Amino acid sequence: MSWWRRSDGDLVRDLPLNRRVMPYMMPGRNESVYYFDIELALHRTDGWLREFNTAHPGLQADVFHLALWGIRECMVRYPTMNRFVAGGRLYQRRDIVFSFAVKQRLQEGSPFAVVKRTFATDESFADLVRGVQDQTRADRFGGPQQTDRELALLMKLPGTVRRMVMGGVKVADRFGMLPRFFIDGDPMFASAFVAHMASFGMPAGYHHLYEYGTTGIFCVLGRPVNEPGSPTSGPDRRRVMKVTYSFDERTEDGFTAWRSIQHFKRIVEDPTAAGLPPTEAPPDGPERSGASPGPGDEIPPRGPGGLASGHHTTGDAGPMGAE
Repeated sequence: MSWWRRSDGDLVRDLPLNRRVMPYMMPGRNESVYYFDIELALHRTDGWLREFNTAHPGLQADVFHLALWGIRECMVRYPTMNRFVAGGRLYQRRDIVFSFAVKQRLQEGSPFAVVKRTFATDESFADLVRGVQDQTRADRFGGPQQTDRELALLMKLPGTVRRMVMGGVKVADRFGMLPRFFIDGDPMFASAFVAHMASFGMPAGYHHLYEYGTTGIFCVLGRPVNEPGSPTSGPDRRRVMKVTYSFDERTEDGFTAWRSIQHFKRIVEDPTAAGLPPTEAPPDGPERSGASPGPGDEIPPRGPGGLASGHHTTGDAGPMGAE
């Protein structure tokens, strides 16, 4: 058995030396984090959602579902964005898995239910919406989940024993010894964590990354606001939404991250132009919005040094889940 084999990812072996050394120069995610923010214009988005919901009256999709679709498509088109660091090594995640938090009740003091879901690359948007709604309902009202039971057991132990248990989990993670059922049930082992702050009426903030687990992307969707001079309702309303994105730059260079964010922005702002008609499934083949680039498409180059000089900054040039 090789220590670097994992059940949730494959070791990336063809890295240049300057990227292989980054996890040793910056062992933690929060010293490797790079922040982006963008603003989404939702006029076309709102119109598309009205058409979709009219055609699918039982689903009622919103911007959150389109954002999940867009992030998934980014990871299809830019698979290196679905990587993670563990034990000082870089891995390509085998599945596209997102976690997101929902309030059990919209009131102060109400606990969060954290939902984790695998998103198949060939899943239609309607199936994505249906699957997210069904799993959210089950996790929100279906009683304690596996993680809740594990935490309840952990918190019954003395503080010293808790630290030993958590330390043991981290060591096992470093050496790829965590069983698949543990990883599958833990929401912090995911491609991205998405926080839908709009559902709480809150603006987008800049979120830290968690050192526990393997999640290297945190996306925060803020509360949409009307543009100045826009009607407050109706089809002519023009809304904008801020999205912030915390990214572990050890997994991929910042240029590729920015290209993926631009792709996300195009999908959410104009789903039809991105290849997602509101009344039918997206077409198969290379015309899909998230299809991998073909021989004639532009492939983002890899920068020789990533973004080593750009930590903890924000900029409008430069997406994606808070507590």
